[in-house]
Parts: sequence; C-alpha cells; structure tokens
Amino acid sequence: MPAPHKVGVLALQGDFEKHERALQRAGAEAVQVRTAEELASVDALVIPGGESTTMLKLLDIMELKEPLREFVENKPVFGTCAGAILLAKDVLNPSQESFGALDLTVERNAYGRQIDSRVAKIPYNGGEMEAVFIRAPIIRRTGPGVKVLAEYAGDPVLVEQGRHLVATFHPELTEDTQVHKLFLSKI
Repeated sequence: MPAPHKVGVLALQGDFEKHERALQRAGAEAVQVRTAEELASVDALVIPGGESTTMLKLLDIMELKEPLREFVENKPVFGTCAGAILLAKDVLNPSQESFGALDLTVERNAYGRQIDSRVAKIPYNGGEMEAVFIRAPIIRRTGPGVKVLAEYAGDPVLVEQGRHLVATFHPELTEDTQVHKLFLSKI
C-alpha cells in the first residue's frame, strides 16, 4: 500500500485544524504549515478560510508570500473561502493582491455579513452535499480553462483548473470528505 500524500494546511489563520482532520479522514497525512521549510516538505497545500487581507499580511510577516507563489505555480493547492480569494486571478470588493492560480473573478463577502451565513444542500456528483457559507465570496467570472463542479443559487461554488481546486464554502465544517478526496486525487 503506497504511503499517503503529505498535504499541508496553511496554519496562519482560519480553521486549519478542521481541514487537517478532514484530510486525515480522506486518507492523507496532514500537517500544519507556517514556514517556508514546512511548505517545501509537502506534496500539496490547503489554504483555509479566514480573512484574505489579514492572510496576505501574515504571509508577508512570515516571509511566506514568495515561497507560496512558487508553490502555487508547481503543486496542487485547494483554497476554501478566503483561500479561494487568494487563488483567484481577479478580486473585487475591494480589489486586492492574489496569486492568480485560477482564471476566476471573485467578489469578497458577496453573500453578505456574518449574520447572512448559511448552510445549504447543493447538487454534487450525482447527489447532494452540505455546503457551509460564512461571509463567502461569489465567483463572478470563470475563464475558459475553469471547470464548474458545483453551483449554489446559479453561482459556481466549487471549481477546478488544472491541479488547483477552489470552494467558496467550507467543506471542512461537515463530516463529508468528498471534496477533500477530490483534491487528493489531484496529487
């Protein structure tokens, strides 16, 4: 039996521990990443939810922005919520820096304030999946190389492009590991 993939979870902000547990349930060796050395030791990376502008500041402080930019160019990355914002090509409301890994335009906090957060059932893979939206971004545009895997209220909420995966919701907040297993299949 092959060794499980070693997947890092960027552990600067957000509920990185829940992603770590979801990856373990999905069959990966999951580790928290806070340094360039830890980043270099993993096969793939999850960028969790949180606050994207704060994450960018922390990446600068921790001297991780450039190592992460290089990682995104070469290895699979899965971004949820704020992670989706950081991986998009274009960011609105307001505009901000991102890594441009997927040809997407995302609008920050587009579903509303914290009080507007919700749990919804969305169609996925021939069935349904629970999706937790917390101050979630909305994907406003997908480029020609982006594949939409799931939608909510007519908007893409789970997309992939090449080795990268983005969810505007929080799959780590449910017991369902379908999305994390999909990401592991990209490694």
